[in-house]
Amino acid sequence: MRARSRGLLAVGVVFLIAAGDRAAETHAVIDALASEHHLTDAQKVEVTVLVLASDRLGQGNSVTQHPMTREECRARQAAAGVTWDNPQFAKICGGPYMAPLYDPATQKPEDAKLCIDQLEFPDVPCEYPVVWTRAKEAAELCEAEGKRLCDAHEWEGACAGSLQPPDYDFELAAGKSDVTAVNAMRAAHNARYKDPNTHTWSFGPTYRTGVCAQAGEKSPGCDGSDWRVCGSNTYPTGAFPDCHSALGVYDLNGNAAEHMNLPLAPDQMASAGTKLGVTEMKGSWFIFDTYHAHEDWCRWRAPFWHGTRVMDDDSHRNYHLGFRCCKDVR
Repeated sequence: MRARSRGLLAVGVVFLIAAGDRAAETHAVIDALASEHHLTDAQKVEVTVLVLASDRLGQGNSVTQHPMTREECRARQAAAGVTWDNPQFAKICGGPYMAPLYDPATQKPEDAKLCIDQLEFPDVPCEYPVVWTRAKEAAELCEAEGKRLCDAHEWEGACAGSLQPPDYDFELAAGKSDVTAVNAMRAAHNARYKDPNTHTWSFGPTYRTGVCAQAGEKSPGCDGSDWRVCGSNTYPTGAFPDCHSALGVYDLNGNAAEHMNLPLAPDQMASAGTKLGVTEMKGSWFIFDTYHAHEDWCRWRAPFWHGTRVMDDDSHRNYHLGFRCCKDVR
């Protein structure tokens, strides 16, 4: 992987990113995650085993060219007065870089029953998001941290700035195949927001360019998801200070799309703590300012793209697909 500046500072770890130096980069990211999130030794070992078991999971491949360095990200955050030290959030969520999810119209942050990572995994400011992640790997990595994969409505609430009750039309899925169930439930959900005036993005009620990490470019020759030619040309997380929701969650639009759990029955809700449902990809990615590939307003539910069960060994992965985690707090 290459960046415009070859000497890069990880969180507490100085290392050189060069083509083919994936192992060094991977260990540096794991070290940053463990240090910033205070993982136990056992948790760090579990995360390491999961990451190294993949032949692709990481921050990109040898053709990746990040359009911004970590140092540039930190400078932008400092100039904008962004601070990540939030004792209120840390007390509610039990750790750093997480935001409580609640409905501000009727609740206060302390009423939250769950929190969500403020940034894409590894949820460390100015780190590049981890991509080429399968949904199963995302669920297992969240679990290794003592968290879980988010349900679709939780991500939507984080984006829209208001967590609402689950609105899955489970009766439409009963006895149906996964694809038929998703199509029916998606249509019913999106119909509730057919009025464009109800559409919002993490940064506000009107779509704008230049606000989020969406001004990047595909690698030359990238047409699809070919590991050999498609670089993960992402930005450091949190590099765009205005790209956050009213609940303080960053990069929900742009940078990397994100795996979420879409339950087809009540016992498939991640928040129920039993089993998981099917995959859904949320948000948008790093080229959206010039190539708006699909809808990306907060509560929009996507087609069953590359759909599988979350815990399928062959669940989808690509160069602009990552994840973030949720955590139950009471």
